[in-house]
Amino acid sequence: MRTRWRAGLVAVAVAFVLAGCSAAQEGKSSMADSAGSGPVPAEPQQGSGKPGQEKVTPPQPGATDRKLARSARLELTAPKVADVVAQARGIAQGAGGYTGQESTGEELATLNLAVPADKLDGALDQLSHLGSLVKRELNTQDVTERVVDVEARLATQRASVERIRALLARATSVSEIASVESELTSREATLESLEQQRNSLAGSVAMATVAMTIRSVAAPPPPGEDHSGFLGGLAGGWHAFLVFGGGLLTVLGAIAPFLLFVVPLGWLGWWLHRRRRPVAAAPEPSES
Repeated sequence: MRTRWRAGLVAVAVAFVLAGCSAAQEGKSSMADSAGSGPVPAEPQQGSGKPGQEKVTPPQPGATDRKLARSARLELTAPKVADVVAQARGIAQGAGGYTGQESTGEELATLNLAVPADKLDGALDQLSHLGSLVKRELNTQDVTERVVDVEARLATQRASVERIRALLARATSVSEIASVESELTSREATLESLEQQRNSLAGSVAMATVAMTIRSVAAPPPPGEDHSGFLGGLAGGWHAFLVFGGGLLTVLGAIAPFLLFVVPLGWLGWWLHRRRRPVAAAPEPSES
């Protein structure tokens, strides 16, 4: 009897000890968790002496990928317009471009050249030395937003066309087919227009245009020719005499056909006038 009572008392004591150990272990765990859930200090950034002081801003995407449409205008003067036009064609073809609209005369020529955009500056330098430079203009237009807008509208329009085609495939009645086909035609026309806009923008970005105007001027005198002094004055006077003589001969040549008729008629009129004039009476002799 006493043995059973002692065994029960030992069992109760062991259970009490185990319960206390478990409570202590749980308390330590809760303290560790509360400590771990507190604020964690920020680690300093690499490459900086003080944390949070250095901030690097990455470049925006597409900042250097701009779509630029370039064009230029040149006005030159030269003694021989046709020679300058031929040389300008050669420069454009040598740069990988071509000649567009052209109008060439003896004293004035206008032509449009197209060259790759990345070779525009070099081509302009060569074209500017073909004569005396009067005016040079360079225009650069940023068409990036237009290109992005057209591409977005193209994607939307393609999806719209595909949806209409799917509706056309499911149409059963004649009225439904006619209505869907009409809508499909309209949307395909819009899609084609957007594709043309995209191609036009791509062409203006890839190829730059140069509008040239060449005017004729008198050729400069040879380097060794002197127009001053006695010889210069004599040469100028002889040139003026030749100009005057040429003008006088031109006038005489113009009135010569009229003289063939005017001179004979004038002489005939003078002769008739003398015939009709009365002869003066002879003076009577005086009486002595």
